[in-house]
Amino acid sequence: MQYELRYQVIEAKRQSYQNVIDRFGDQPATRYQEATLDVEPRENFHYRPTWAQDRELYDPRYSALRLTDPYSYADPRGFYYTPYVTNRAALHDEFGKTLTYLEDRELLVTLPEAWRSVLGSVVIPLRHYESGCQLVSVTGARFAHGTSLAQCCTFAAFDRIGNAQMLSRVGIAVAGGVGDTLTTAKQEWLDGAHLQPLRRLVEEIMVVDDWAEGLLAIDHVDSLLFPAMYAGLDEKALLGGAGAYSLVAQYLTTWFADQRRWIDALVSAWRGDPEHGPSNTAHLDRIAATWGPRAEEAVGALTAVVAGRLDGVAA
Repeated sequence: MQYELRYQVIEAKRQSYQNVIDRFGDQPATRYQEATLDVEPRENFHYRPTWAQDRELYDPRYSALRLTDPYSYADPRGFYYTPYVTNRAALHDEFGKTLTYLEDRELLVTLPEAWRSVLGSVVIPLRHYESGCQLVSVTGARFAHGTSLAQCCTFAAFDRIGNAQMLSRVGIAVAGGVGDTLTTAKQEWLDGAHLQPLRRLVEEIMVVDDWAEGLLAIDHVDSLLFPAMYAGLDEKALLGGAGAYSLVAQYLTTWFADQRRWIDALVSAWRGDPEHGPSNTAHLDRIAATWGPRAEEAVGALTAVVAGRLDGVAA
């Protein structure tokens, strides 16, 4: 007796989940859409928060900035768990290889003294800034309304810890196994006069009630800090015999460009919202007026120290 194997194609009754079909019709959906749209619960909660009994567990009123439909915003990077983890694993793997290269050749240990001073008293202490930013992002992850927003904040929180870890590893490498650079950097963060405006600012942002305002306040600092401390020092590092710093800084510059993509898209969504657009614009302008000058003061204190210590170093 002979048997013949045959393939049978079974046509799917629908091409995605019902919540995606309700929005876009019965058509193929991206993995990002299926992992994001309408995931956050909206009803059938068992209790309200004991510390805010006038609110639901997931409530748009945790921020003055609103979207008529929270899922009208989409992460332009298309990040849900799998692509995010894959992307960041690759980034940190490449950073690890670069750091190993620098350590094997003692390129960080032999940096010019002025650059070692800048790293030890300005750049490495910024790992504490990143830790503060992580807490602000966690607040957004908890209180943002809609999965498309909450997961961006969640990924940003993990990113901030990753940034702090990168700076910590650089600090260890700069010490070359001699001395405790991280302890010194912590003391600078606590006592260094040039770091106190930034430290004070971050601590005040950490206790802002509105999660979105806190996120944007940190973004005002980022928008000045990252170009000044990383991308802005690239050419000076190359000309001043500190190419090792340039190799390290490129990873934080790359991360900041990626961070900008989702925040810029979110601000655009807030401003362009059909129902809340005018109100959002007024709140965004107020946030910029409140935190922008403070960010300039804090970052300006750092850039003044860096400029003073590197004056005359570059050829």
